[in-house]
Amino acid sequence: MASRADLSHLLPAARLRQLACDWLQEDAPSFDYGGYAVGDRQERAVLLCKSPGTLAGFPFFKAVFAEVGCSVEWFQTEGSWAEPITRVAEVRGPAKDLLLGERVALNCVGRCSGIATLAAKACRVAQEAGWRGEVAGTRKTTPGFRLPEKYALLVGGASCHRYDLGSLIMLKDNHVWASGSITQAVQNARRVGGFALKIEVECRSLEEAVEAAECGANIVMLDNFTPEDLHPTANTLKASFPHVTIEASGGITEGNLAKFVGPSIDVVSLGCLTQSATVVDFSLKLCRDPASKPPVRNFIF
Repeated sequence: MASRADLSHLLPAARLRQLACDWLQEDAPSFDYGGYAVGDRQERAVLLCKSPGTLAGFPFFKAVFAEVGCSVEWFQTEGSWAEPITRVAEVRGPAKDLLLGERVALNCVGRCSGIATLAAKACRVAQEAGWRGEVAGTRKTTPGFRLPEKYALLVGGASCHRYDLGSLIMLKDNHVWASGSITQAVQNARRVGGFALKIEVECRSLEEAVEAAECGANIVMLDNFTPEDLHPTANTLKASFPHVTIEASGGITEGNLAKFVGPSIDVVSLGCLTQSATVVDFSLKLCRDPASKPPVRNFIF
């Protein structure tokens, strides 16, 4: 029976193959001159983690190398913490194919690990504050790389928030202005979203939040509130509408997160988890001696 902790089971195989193919095609749309130079001799390469962080992005790394006919053996577990220099995996295959997949695969694991690291830090801050709500990302992701970034949030212990426009109806200030009012925007959305989709409304004041709750919003986002204004507003709203989920968002970082969590806040969302994460440094190094498992000094640097 599969472990419930194996987040890779969330990822459809066909989607992984499609992403890997698209990324490889972007990197090699015509000739691979370097691949010609090295040929197809069977080689081994070791994935090394060279900066501290939470390891993530394994399914995407593996999918890239599967697409070019190489195999991956893991030495570490996704979601675990790594200190430099850690031997993470070994990749086997023809030299030209190892090098064809190298940069694309490293981009995946480095970016995902950076996001997972920051997400894990943010979740730890919330937990140490004694808060039991959800730390979430946002839709502020890199074009073409949303699935890996959302996956990395999960590896780090955070919530994805909505994946796309069809996952949750979020009515922001522009929707409200274009519709004429919060009530009208919610009514319009409910007409087509039906029972299956929740509605969230971005609010800038207690008055807007009350209107959103009264007209049937499931989630109220208190956007760009200072901590001093956020908690009294959330407490008042929660007292009158205990069933409404309250999200705090806007200007929240790992550094100030503890000021935004509280008993009436259910979710805090941070765009910085995907926008500002520092990439974890990885290298893929060919082994000089393909028949043995050499120490780090025997890799080609």
